[in-house]
Amino acid sequence: MDSTTGQPGRKSANPRGTIPGPRVAGASRSPSRTIALGIVGAAGRGAAFRKAIAATGRFHVAAVCELNAERAAAAAEAFGADHSFTEYEAMLEDGGVSAVLIGTPMPLHAPQSIAALERDIHVLSEVPAAVNLEEAQRLVMACRRSSAVYMIAENYTFIRENMMVREMVRAGLFGEPYYAEGEYLHELKEHNERTPWRRRWQTGVNGITYPTHSLGPILQWMPGDRVVSVCCAGSGHHYRDPRGREYENEDTCVMLCRMKSGGLVKIRLDMLSDRPHAMNIYQLQGTEGAYESPRAPGEKHRIWLRSRHGSPDAWRDLASLEQEFLPAAWREHAAAAAEAGHGGGDFLELLHFADVIEGRQPNDLPIDAAMDMTLPGLASQQSIVEGGRWVDVPDSRAWGE
Repeated sequence: MDSTTGQPGRKSANPRGTIPGPRVAGASRSPSRTIALGIVGAAGRGAAFRKAIAATGRFHVAAVCELNAERAAAAAEAFGADHSFTEYEAMLEDGGVSAVLIGTPMPLHAPQSIAALERDIHVLSEVPAAVNLEEAQRLVMACRRSSAVYMIAENYTFIRENMMVREMVRAGLFGEPYYAEGEYLHELKEHNERTPWRRRWQTGVNGITYPTHSLGPILQWMPGDRVVSVCCAGSGHHYRDPRGREYENEDTCVMLCRMKSGGLVKIRLDMLSDRPHAMNIYQLQGTEGAYESPRAPGEKHRIWLRSRHGSPDAWRDLASLEQEFLPAAWREHAAAAAEAGHGGGDFLELLHFADVIEGRQPNDLPIDAAMDMTLPGLASQQSIVEGGRWVDVPDSRAWGE
């Protein structure tokens, strides 16, 4: 499969998939204190991590992989990689990597993660973790067996304001969180044509096909909680692709999530409607506080906390609480994070991945967290086909060997 389009591609003439010739000009082995990283999909989504990887100072790119040899060579030059490959398993075997960043299309995330974990190679996987229940179970089992770290690359959990809200929840300032909303509104019709895998896996399936950017932060704001059942409905079909085919995904899909605690979460996904983008819209309601993110440029992040603001007579600006609740990672690395993309999330998730590998921090986004973000979306796809029936969401913690 081509790591950018997700379509079948030709194999390299070299049986090991390594592009022949000398190392990339100017590349050299980095000190052993850095983590030897391999990037698959290095000319696609992986390319967006170049600044973030350099800024962390914790990795050296030992190898890159792209099915197309020219794209692989160009990516190797851009990253200063020691080696480039056109076959993923060859990179795992011969690339000298101890960790891999998976930046390929959605259907490749789980099988490529499993292949690395079976070799005890650490994995940072793009989202979602899997595209069906069977491969999700295989991925969980591979994580249980492996000695390597698995982390889901949910960069929205590292956005500045999302981390501040998490810190306030941990301090008890929201009381008991019992309701939240997340919306990801990102029109992708033209992008579908440039990256055809999206036409199949994001807008070619009905229901919530891309849940983690919305669910990820919310689940961190409801610590210890998880989605136990979902129901999903859509707004109908109003758009067709350039070939005249109706998109299988309804324009707006809404998923209601029953939480184990008894709380409720609403997730809205829309990748088809003609409208301005709004990709990180959130609300959180607790017994002692409330939060709402901006819906449009120029608006502020709004918060009310009973212990700080008294009666709920007006919203306050979240920024007024930065001095107390801005996480240490943002205080120390704000400039580097701002340069690295996705609201600082790409940089900070890489930094966290390095810390977890080296035992400096516990893993905030391990396999069960990845499943908590991924499995509700898969259940929603069953629900919407069945007329919005409530569907149970399995708990990956119960999946033993």
